[in-house]
Amino acid sequence: MMFCQTDGKTLKALIVLVFHLLLTNFCRGQSQLIGSSQPIVATLGDDIILPCHLQPALDAAGLTLEWTKPDLNPRFVHVWRDGVELVDKKHKSFEGRTSLFINELKNGNISLKLSKVKLSDHGTYRCFIPTLEKQSFVQLVVASGAASSPVISLAGVDRDRGGVVLQCESKGWYPEPEVFWLDGEGNLLSAGPTETVRGPDDLYTVSSRVTVEKRHNNNFTCRVQQNNINQIRETHIIVPDDFFKVQSSSFPVTVGLAVSLAVCIVVIVAVAVFFFVWKWRQNMIKVKRRETDTKVQYHKDEETVRQQLITDETVPKDGEGGKTTTHHHSSPKSDFLLSASRGEEMPTNSVKVVHEENQGSKEAGGEVETQTEKKETENKRLKGNEAAPAKSWFSSLFQRNHIKQSQDERRRRREKAEKEVASLKKELEASQQKVAELQKQNSYTTIQRSVRGDVFVEEVDLNGKYVRLSNKSNKEQQLNGWELQMRINDGEPIIFRFDSYKLKAGQTVTIWAQDSIPLHKALIDFVGWNQKSWGPEDRVLVTLFSCSGEEMAMRSHNPQHRQQT
Repeated sequence: MMFCQTDGKTLKALIVLVFHLLLTNFCRGQSQLIGSSQPIVATLGDDIILPCHLQPALDAAGLTLEWTKPDLNPRFVHVWRDGVELVDKKHKSFEGRTSLFINELKNGNISLKLSKVKLSDHGTYRCFIPTLEKQSFVQLVVASGAASSPVISLAGVDRDRGGVVLQCESKGWYPEPEVFWLDGEGNLLSAGPTETVRGPDDLYTVSSRVTVEKRHNNNFTCRVQQNNINQIRETHIIVPDDFFKVQSSSFPVTVGLAVSLAVCIVVIVAVAVFFFVWKWRQNMIKVKRRETDTKVQYHKDEETVRQQLITDETVPKDGEGGKTTTHHHSSPKSDFLLSASRGEEMPTNSVKVVHEENQGSKEAGGEVETQTEKKETENKRLKGNEAAPAKSWFSSLFQRNHIKQSQDERRRRREKAEKEVASLKKELEASQQKVAELQKQNSYTTIQRSVRGDVFVEEVDLNGKYVRLSNKSNKEQQLNGWELQMRINDGEPIIFRFDSYKLKAGQTVTIWAQDSIPLHKALIDFVGWNQKSWGPEDRVLVTLFSCSGEEMAMRSHNPQHRQQT
């Protein structure tokens, strides 16, 4: 009865309400949760938005919303329920760094803002609405902004191939990049495996080696790139022809210099040893001569003493006054005196015999030795005692002089060798400095960036002759209306416009300066600017723009960024 008594307006309003509720439930069942089909690239330390929204739009302010990262424990990054954020459920690494756009929830926008991106944030995120059983996934790629330009150094020479070994190293990458070697024409070179080291800061350091042979320009490039974040760093080096003329060796240049230094030191030591041996032999010859002269003089003194003793023992004959007869035989007395003159120990029996002989002479009434004869005999004995130790004293003196001369000689040789080693070290340092200067003069750093698309600024000639573009993709690129702008130092940009041109897949196009047209006409693709060409010491910025004015690729050369190799 009450329903029948309801007026027409109330019934109409009730029907509209029921229809609205049914339509709302129908729309809820048909809404889809949309994320991002492409990875989201963020630089370390930046703020980033992970997109996620309902389509068709639906008010999500009163719904339960979950952002999770499956590889975490707990996995929750941000949880929204009953109009508030559940902070206690989220992972500690995301505290204070996540937020939703509250005013956009009514429009179905549940995108997540992530502040101060870390390297650990890299990975897959899940956007989920439990009540609707809808989910979407977003891939986040975190790139390091500290990636350094590659550093190229000369590692040595290849004895078998007669080439030069180049080494390239670059630091501060994330994610892990790839390393390529290119020749002057942009062709890939066969290089050894890339060595990768991950540091405590989770950043990668990569290095690679390649053996190159002499070519017409000897221009080589080390390129380090990360395709996911579209980041490229590369360095060029021009190897002088003189490095290919060095005799083939498996040792680096520095090792060769070290070997040469070692050979020089060995030669110096050998000469010093030869000089020392020669000097020692000369000293020994002088010593022998002195010893021989001393022995001769000693024997002469001994003979003089003997003759004097024989003269003293001359006795007169019986019955012949004034005439004497010399006895040329030896007596105990003469032997005693000779022993005393030589400094020898006198035997007891000799002393006894001499004493008896003197006593018998006295008893027989012989002539008694006068005081003068005793004095002369004593002087001869003392003279003999002084001559005996002459030899040992001379030997001791020679030994002291010889030791002093040897010490002085060794000190002189050591000082001379140290001076020669210091001189060789200076020559080695000068050679290394010369190599470093050559590498500095022939090495420069460029920065290349392809913002959109697959067309790269492949090469900018340092002498201002040409600019070369390349198509790295597998499809043809339409360049109609594209512009190539070249800014030299701080001057006005030089602009070249493509009227109608298609760059095929994997091919290059060269734009030449009017004052640098090559002799081979087949090499000419386009003749561009007529302004004065730049030089190696100029700062050059080359930018490629599409027909809509969008920056597609860039390449710069700054001589202030030369690498110290």
